[in-house]
Amino acid sequence: MDIEHKLKLIPETPGVYRFRDKTGTVIYVGKAKNLKRRVTQYFHKSNSHNVKTRVMISKIADLEYTVVDTEGDALLLENNLIKKYQPRYNILLKDSKSYPWIVVKNEPFPRVFVTRNFVKDKSLYFGPYGSTFHARALIVLINNLYRLRTCKHALTDDKINGGKYKVCLDYHLGKCLAPCVGKISAVRYNEQIDSVIRILKGDTASLIKEMDVKMLNAAASLDFEGAQEFKDKKEMLERHYQKSLVVNSSMINADVFSIIFDNNDVFCNFMRVKNGAIIQSLNLLLKMRIEEEQSSVLSSFMMEIYLKLGGLSSSKKYSSGADVVVDGLTGSASKIVAFDRSDGSKGFEGEELGDDYIKEVLVPFMPDQEFEGKNIHVPLKGDKAALLELSRKNAARMKFEQLKNEAFVSPKEHSDRIVENLRKDLNMKEAPYHIECFDNSNIQGTYPVGSCVVFKNAAPSKKDYRRFNIKTVIGADDFASMKETLNRRYSRLLRENQPLPQLVIVDGGKGQVGKAMEALRELGLEDKIKLIGIAKRLEELIIPGDPYPLFLDKNSSSLKLIMQLRDEAHRFGITFHRDKRSKGQIETELSQIPGIGPVTEEKLLARFKTMKRMREASYESIKEVTNKKIADILQKHF
Repeated sequence: MDIEHKLKLIPETPGVYRFRDKTGTVIYVGKAKNLKRRVTQYFHKSNSHNVKTRVMISKIADLEYTVVDTEGDALLLENNLIKKYQPRYNILLKDSKSYPWIVVKNEPFPRVFVTRNFVKDKSLYFGPYGSTFHARALIVLINNLYRLRTCKHALTDDKINGGKYKVCLDYHLGKCLAPCVGKISAVRYNEQIDSVIRILKGDTASLIKEMDVKMLNAAASLDFEGAQEFKDKKEMLERHYQKSLVVNSSMINADVFSIIFDNNDVFCNFMRVKNGAIIQSLNLLLKMRIEEEQSSVLSSFMMEIYLKLGGLSSSKKYSSGADVVVDGLTGSASKIVAFDRSDGSKGFEGEELGDDYIKEVLVPFMPDQEFEGKNIHVPLKGDKAALLELSRKNAARMKFEQLKNEAFVSPKEHSDRIVENLRKDLNMKEAPYHIECFDNSNIQGTYPVGSCVVFKNAAPSKKDYRRFNIKTVIGADDFASMKETLNRRYSRLLRENQPLPQLVIVDGGKGQVGKAMEALRELGLEDKIKLIGIAKRLEELIIPGDPYPLFLDKNSSSLKLIMQLRDEAHRFGITFHRDKRSKGQIETELSQIPGIGPVTEEKLLARFKTMKRMREASYESIKEVTNKKIADILQKHF
């Protein structure tokens, strides 16, 4: 059956569709609220799709679809099929799949340690954590507060009572209470474990209050050493709690999601906040293979997080898997290994989630999917908006680190990314790999100069920088000076048959841009070179013929590159202007001294550069450059 016939049979119901190429390989998996409407969009003869999407469509040889009951089932099934088939054109999750967890081991006298292996052994797993540093810092805090064992001995009653083990160095250093030889009972040891679990759940505030009570009781009983120990532990917990606090101590319980789009990369951050403190933070990088709606990408990110952590509705289709049709076979659409219980610990398949698990979800915009049991909304002000901004800053930091690393490891890819972003932002047909920026400098019309800096592949090409002495303009006329500079620059490039830039930037507003366009028009280049201006007041971009300025995101790589060009042109131009002005002032003063001729003037300038240095120079040093007679004249003059 051909694709056109299949398109007519697709139902208007929720479901998941799969595209296959001529070899039968699944190249794309997608979900839809309305299968027929979504799938037929791909095959409309339209130029609305981007290049990568059109390439993907050209490779489609067959399509399949699966009908499900709800949109939630569709999202869940899509996630599982993507993991199963790893389609070439689906979003690629770049997370290394090995985030650290903190595990409270399911064993007699439990150990607490960092691990990257999640094993379904009924141990308690907390995380995953965004960095090993954060996880290990928590372990250090726990080891400072409580004396837990680190050995791997099987501490059964028979082995302990039979004297199989001996105390180790940790016991002598006061870091372990030696349960291996029965020096602490299981009940007392597990009291420590209960406190550790409360710390890992984020319940630090109540522990601080308990430590305070224990400290006062110990002091009242004249156990001053015990009181000091509780005081030290209380202070350690307070320092940890203060580092974890978010906006204030208000009892906010929420999951926070932020995403930042940068070309085909999506930088994502998830934070879990409990009682106003961050107890979890995780960054993920998604790679978009083809064009995707932002709301759909957010849904995929949220589903990925909730499948990692659990914490969806207590509905059976999420907690233990739903019976749906997958490629013609009835089976479980999801096998969630673990989820968050209401108290923050990990639960496993078959267990029900508590009624007080985190229901509130903060997002920068609404996803295209509802999540059962979750109250999803966009906060506009207050502490919750501040939490969302904090999450966005974490995603932005991830983006910054990624780009820095890319610039170091893959400079070509880094420059290509910046240039492509600039092409899109300025709506250019051709990528601006060659950019030139112009600026003028003068003081009330004196010593007027122009400067041209050149960037190639988003980096300065200093050998191509040029300076211009303004020759035809009288007085302080920046507009005419700009026109002369561009006219001289590009008439020469045309005359010498040199390559022209794809983008020209002028430092200034509409006046400078208008005169620059006149220069290009006179040379017949108005359609061959993209021209923009950048005004200093609000960093707005002036586009010839457009009455409204263009404002780019202050943090975008495009605006940063344009500002770098502008600042470099200004630096280069002002340096030339100052040198010329300084030289002119020296020449004027020296030429007015009787007995100083042009040859002597040139020698003095070559040696001392400035009048200040000449005034400070000794009689002997001036005599060495010229002769005794000139030294006497200058000494008398100064």
